[in-house]
Amino acid sequence: MLKDTTAVVTGASSGIGAAVAQALAAEGADVALLARRRDRLSELADIINARDGGRARPYETDVTDAHAVRDAISAAADDGDGIDILINNAGSGTWGPAVTADLDDWHTTVEVNLNGVLNTTHAALPHLTRAAAVGERGVADLVTISSIAGRKVPGALSNVYAATKHAVGAFTEALRQELADQHVRAGLVEPGLVVTELTTSGHDHAPDATNPTGYGLLQPMDIASAVVFMVTRPRHVALNEMLVRPTEQTI
Repeated sequence: MLKDTTAVVTGASSGIGAAVAQALAAEGADVALLARRRDRLSELADIINARDGGRARPYETDVTDAHAVRDAISAAADDGDGIDILINNAGSGTWGPAVTADLDDWHTTVEVNLNGVLNTTHAALPHLTRAAAVGERGVADLVTISSIAGRKVPGALSNVYAATKHAVGAFTEALRQELADQHVRAGLVEPGLVVTELTTSGHDHAPDATNPTGYGLLQPMDIASAVVFMVTRPRHVALNEMLVRPTEQTI
């Protein structure tokens, strides 16, 4: 369904990003893998390229470096004859009491979760608008992986993390309004508790996905399936927001 398209996925070296990259490639998209860990990206590209579907190319990139992001996006567009889909997935998290917080941790969370999204989006928008105008699909897609914390603050200790997720939600809604008549669909996927490196780190106060009960917790491929569903709708359908929780999650 995504044959002859190029998708850029940030934070592609593990977790949700790696799952999204594989899912998009399985639908036929060529995928540009962006993350800091070159070895992980190369391993993932080898896995994708050994399967039927689209091809994958790794681009070692830190989303907080605007110049590096622009270079990577330009290279991905040149290698793939444009960009049809951008998945903003790279993320970081810090949780804990504000009164004892390390200010550097707060700044890192803002740099990755908010400024990283701004950097990649700004670099990709000219390519996305062009793809929507001249591509066979007639649309382009900009999807940001946010969080349930972008809808409602899940607890006092989520302070800066929740703030960044609310910010990308507002940014995405503004983009949706601005780009609708240019046929660039802007959407959010907002996961609840997913088993990833962030939720199994054991860091103090971080969300804990190490002891699931009952039906279990979300896996990265659950979120990847939501992303694929969003970007494969007919051109007249814009699915702008998807909240995905584990069945038993109440917050």
